[in-house]
Amino acid sequence: MEKDSYAEDNRHVFSQYSEQERMLADQPRMDFYHEMIRRKIRAGDRVVDLGTGTGILAAFASWQGASKVYALDHSTIIEDARLLAKQNKIGNVEFLDMHSRDFSVDEPVDAIIHEQMGDGLFDEDMVANVVDLRDRILKKDGQVWPARFEFYCEPVQLSGHGRVPFIWELNVKGFDFQALDQFRPENPEYYQFSMSDTSLVSHFLCEPTPLMTIDLNTLRRSDLPMEWSMGLPVVKAGRMDGYAVYFKALVDDDLILSTNPLDKGRAPHWGFTILRTEQMAVKPGEVIEMTIGADKGWPNRDSWRWEQTLYTAEQYRDCMYEGEDDLTE
Repeated sequence: MEKDSYAEDNRHVFSQYSEQERMLADQPRMDFYHEMIRRKIRAGDRVVDLGTGTGILAAFASWQGASKVYALDHSTIIEDARLLAKQNKIGNVEFLDMHSRDFSVDEPVDAIIHEQMGDGLFDEDMVANVVDLRDRILKKDGQVWPARFEFYCEPVQLSGHGRVPFIWELNVKGFDFQALDQFRPENPEYYQFSMSDTSLVSHFLCEPTPLMTIDLNTLRRSDLPMEWSMGLPVVKAGRMDGYAVYFKALVDDDLILSTNPLDKGRAPHWGFTILRTEQMAVKPGEVIEMTIGADKGWPNRDSWRWEQTLYTAEQYRDCMYEGEDDLTE
């Protein structure tokens, strides 16, 4: 029932012109997809556009010489896509009002193009939807575009006007709120929030390192770890306020889409998520050991859980050696 409700919400959201406008006005997004399709779709290719929206990616594929494009969407925006294709004299795109899991085709296709990335990368069921289509309808030598993604979860200091401490951390002009520590909310939404105002981020505390790297051409759903740990050396002193969650989509070395809040050319219609933590002062020479997991899978951000421990570099090395010794015993 929960998944059906999410799907219904998605159908409603993506049928709204306001949502489509934000995506279409996102210049880095549109430049990335236009160039990706120009480079990767060949004349004569048979293509599936997963989540076609207004049909603009299907149009790009058609203009690039695709012999046939199947454009899938299960929101009412598909009717607008049909109208726009007719207005733009595009005749080789078949618009199908259905969920991708209900789509089948007699002959395997050469390429799947998609934009299934949520703010937290996984939260629009990208992996499940793309992998299902790939396994059923893509040629053995076919390609998913984009396929390669880097998922980041970076320790961050927020700007003074952007930081909101937990209530039990506050002392406002001598009035101490620490007693409320015993009443920490259980609502998962309390511990994270999404934003698009990049001025709220001051700086990263560590050198950005992907927590996960995936390739949708080869990934199996079971490959995604339910929990992940990583040691992140601190490179810039500051106050840790949480983790900034963002992603990159990589097509070629010179064709990358980023939602990093500190990238000047980031794609702005995507927000980025802040996973809140209690404040922690850090400095170079220390290591933040982060553990993050998803009890109900990565698409369900309410199930994400995270914790961190601060070590000196020497303490962290000792912990790693102890772990290796445990494995060899």
